[in-house]
Amino acid sequence: MFTKEIKVLAGILIAAVTITTVPASVFTATEKDTYIWDMSAGFAAGAHHAIDDTVVLSDTEINYIVSTIIKGEMPLVAEPEQEEPENPYANMAVAKVEEYVNIRAAADENSEVLGKLYANGVATVLESLEGWYKVTSGSVTGYINAEYLVVGDEAICVAVQKRVATVTTPERLNLRKEASTASRVLVSLPSGAKAGVVDESIEGWIGVQYGDKTGYISSQYASVETTYSYAESKEEEAARLAAEEAARRAMEEARRRAEEAARVEANRQQQYANAANKTYYPPSGTGGQAVVNYAMQFVGNPYVLGGSSLTNGIDCSNFVMRIYEAFGVSLPHNSYQLRTVGYEVSASEIKPGDIICYQGHVSIYAGDGMCVHASNRKDGIKVSPKWNYTHVITIRRIFDN
Repeated sequence: MFTKEIKVLAGILIAAVTITTVPASVFTATEKDTYIWDMSAGFAAGAHHAIDDTVVLSDTEINYIVSTIIKGEMPLVAEPEQEEPENPYANMAVAKVEEYVNIRAAADENSEVLGKLYANGVATVLESLEGWYKVTSGSVTGYINAEYLVVGDEAICVAVQKRVATVTTPERLNLRKEASTASRVLVSLPSGAKAGVVDESIEGWIGVQYGDKTGYISSQYASVETTYSYAESKEEEAARLAAEEAARRAMEEARRRAEEAARVEANRQQQYANAANKTYYPPSGTGGQAVVNYAMQFVGNPYVLGGSSLTNGIDCSNFVMRIYEAFGVSLPHNSYQLRTVGYEVSASEIKPGDIICYQGHVSIYAGDGMCVHASNRKDGIKVSPKWNYTHVITIRRIFDN
């Protein structure tokens, strides 16, 4: 009926009254005549002025409106058309895969792989091709097979959003078990630390997950933003995997050291227990072999850096000093100074009781190629099967026989 869409706006009721008094000549005007409806003055044939809120109608349109209003078939006020809201996610694509989908250099399954878009990761669609999308995500721009993407689905785009809290205070921020300053502190988060948001329902608090800890931080000292997972280039993936491997090795080494420390400590406690239950005898006889015989009864007792007790802990130089002290010989408590005591003998001349000086360590030759010494925290006082197990600086003799 109409050559264009007509909106009947507020004020039609006044116009309707005016229409009933419009001269009949209005309805017999030629088709080329035009009428301007002034909402305050009704219709005026041949009007040429322009005013706000006017509708320009042809004769046919006017006759139709008048007859329709008189019949009661047209509402006096027409609802304005509602425009469809723009979809903010129209160009957002989400990877709907189990693990990841490759981003390629061209729309071809055989083209070079530039990076990966992991499951629920997002990308911006730049161009739609037959069976492919050109996308950009993170630092990667390339092509993804359309089969593996969902594009413009608002519900899915919202579902893959992540809320991340960032610690903004220059000081450390306590992560508490509950949303209360009286609650137990699980860990302290450094400034700039990021944590995944799990709860925003409590005023003044943000529920977050940080590593393997889940708790609450004060919202006063953190900001929250919505983020997504983006693609990873080949170079970024290689760097991440290398960092993860380094972290794994570091954790494995830390675990190994912790286990070793626990074993050492358990062994030391056993050493203390054994030392307390032993029977010790005073030195007997003279000469180097008597020195060795006396020293051997302390094997298995604990090592303590700086310690001076043959039963409750001692270090290497103090061990040599205390053993010889029992025979009336005064020696220095210093591995470097022990290099000058007595007189030097060659390796071919070595005898039981001779003092063997290494770099930062000393022992007593026990005969048969062995030495006795306060070795380390792990082994305590022990007998080593090879006296020259490391570089020997000098061999010093105190007793000739």
